[in-house]
Amino acid sequence: MSRRGEAGDGWNAHAYARDARFVAELAMPVVELLDARPGERILDLGCGDGVLSQAIAARGADVLGVDASAELAAAARARGIETIVLDGHELADSSQIRGRFDAVFSNAALHWMKRDPQAVVDAVYQRLLPGGRFVGEFGAAGNVAPIHDALRREAQARGLDADTIDPWYFPTEAQYRERLEQAGFVVEALFSFERPTVLPSDIGRWVTTLAGPFVGAFAPGAAREDYVAAVRDRLIDTLRDAQGRWTAPYVRLRFDARRAAA
Repeated sequence: MSRRGEAGDGWNAHAYARDARFVAELAMPVVELLDARPGERILDLGCGDGVLSQAIAARGADVLGVDASAELAAAARARGIETIVLDGHELADSSQIRGRFDAVFSNAALHWMKRDPQAVVDAVYQRLLPGGRFVGEFGAAGNVAPIHDALRREAQARGLDADTIDPWYFPTEAQYRERLEQAGFVVEALFSFERPTVLPSDIGRWVTTLAGPFVGAFAPGAAREDYVAAVRDRLIDTLRDAQGRWTAPYVRLRFDARRAAA
């Protein structure tokens, strides 16, 4: 979802911390938008390694983390966050989760929940108390578009069906607003914005760490390494500057939606 969702398996917590810490660091405005209060019960949907869950808990909230990756969930537990391993699509029916929440928070995770995005939104609504809020940020239409295109084209060139392995759901503002309102939410704020991000390392590491379902479609060893190298070659002229720095053209969708009070 940044990392997770039904494609949560295969995450490496060390690589994520090394190559993708910017995902959490750049999300602090979303934590501010959540405005967690002491004593509130908050679900962090797609909590990853728990860095943002910690920031929310530091405000006095009782945080439950949920992530589809067992390894990332373990990393969150190591930070002191109560965490369960769960696919976001199973949120509505899971017996692991008791009661309802004052708020559901999600950063860089909802775009991994591609199988049935409406079911996820509906489940969040059901898990909220009357007046509860759903606050989050994830990839919008056009997110990392050149990288996404290179991943798909190179997979197709190597005989794979890109539609089958593509794990991402990047909606427009209008599309996601419609989903929220269909579930019953009142949308307080919803907007998308460009956020070009200088990467801490080579684009090959980004691909290996954050595009796992594409990379994992190839057998470990030469086939996988060749695929990553070929994707890199497709991007080098547009995303790497003269100093050798790589920039990922992120586009994010941020929102604040409320369940009506009883």
